[in-house]
Amino acid sequence: MAESRAGLVVRPMRPEDVEVAEQISAEAFLQVDLATRRATDPEPERRPAARSQRWIDRTTRLLATDGPGCWVADLDGRTVGMATSLRRETLWALATFAVLPGAQGGVGRPLLEAALQHSVGCLRGMLASSSDPRAVRRYQAAGFDLHPQMVLSGRPDTSAAPTLGAVREARSSDRELMDSVDRRCRGAGRGSDHDLLAEMAPALVLESRSASGYVYADDGRVAALAATDRRTAARLLWAALLTATGDAEVPHVTGANQWALQVGLAAGLTVRTEGYLGVRGMKPPTPYLHNGALL
Repeated sequence: MAESRAGLVVRPMRPEDVEVAEQISAEAFLQVDLATRRATDPEPERRPAARSQRWIDRTTRLLATDGPGCWVADLDGRTVGMATSLRRETLWALATFAVLPGAQGGVGRPLLEAALQHSVGCLRGMLASSSDPRAVRRYQAAGFDLHPQMVLSGRPDTSAAPTLGAVREARSSDRELMDSVDRRCRGAGRGSDHDLLAEMAPALVLESRSASGYVYADDGRVAALAATDRRTAARLLWAALLTATGDAEVPHVTGANQWALQVGLAAGLTVRTEGYLGVRGMKPPTPYLHNGALL
C-alpha cells in the first residue's frame, strides 16, 4: 500500500497485534472523551480490565472471520493506529477505528481506506462515530451520511410500562428469527455476531403471529435491539428497562427511532446527544438500536 506519510506502513492485522490495538483504542477513545466532555459529565475513565478483555476477545474473533477488514498502521516501526471491520451478507460495518493522539496527521486516511477495501461489493455501510471533528470529516469524506445520536440514561420509572406480552428469554433456536428481523431492519443478518452480543448481555425475544423482535440488555443497559414494528420495539425496550437495578442506559438512539425517545421520556430518563451513526447506501435503521462495534 502506498505511504502517505514518511515512515508509515499500513498492513494487515496479525494475532499478536490485538493487545496493542486494544491499548491504542482505549487511549484514543479516552482522549476523545476528555476533549468532548461537558461540564456536567462525569470524569472519563480508561476502559476497565473486564471491558478490555472483552474487546480483545471480540477483535480476535473478528480477525478470524474478517481478516481482510482488520488493519494496523506502523509509524517508524511503532504501531500507532488500528481499524477493524466486518462484512455480513450485503452490509459492511466499521467495528473500531483509532489512531494514537500523538500520531494524528497522515495516518487515519490510509488506514480507513484499507479497511474500506473489505466493503467492496457491499450495498450498505454503517459505522459509529464519536463527536471528534476529525473523525466526522473523515467519515463524511468517505461517503457516509452522519446522523446525530442520543443517549438515554438514569434510574427508570417503570410505572408507565405497558403490558409486555409474551417477552421471554432467547433460545438458540431463535437465531433464524433474529437474523430475519435484522435483515428487515438493516438489510443483513448478524450471523455469528449474535454469539458476541450474547457475551455482552442476555437476549429477550418477543414473537407473535404478526410481529417479532429481540433486545440484548443487562441490568438496564441496552447492547442492541431490533424489531419488525415500533410497538414491539417499545415493549422490548421497556422489558430491558425493567431489568435495571440502578441506572439504565440506552445508547445509539437516532432521530429515526423516536419510539425509543418516547419510551425513555416516559420512564423519566434524561437525554443527551453523543456521536453519530454513519450510513452509506441506506437510511438509519428503524426500529433498531445498533451496537457500537457490531452495528
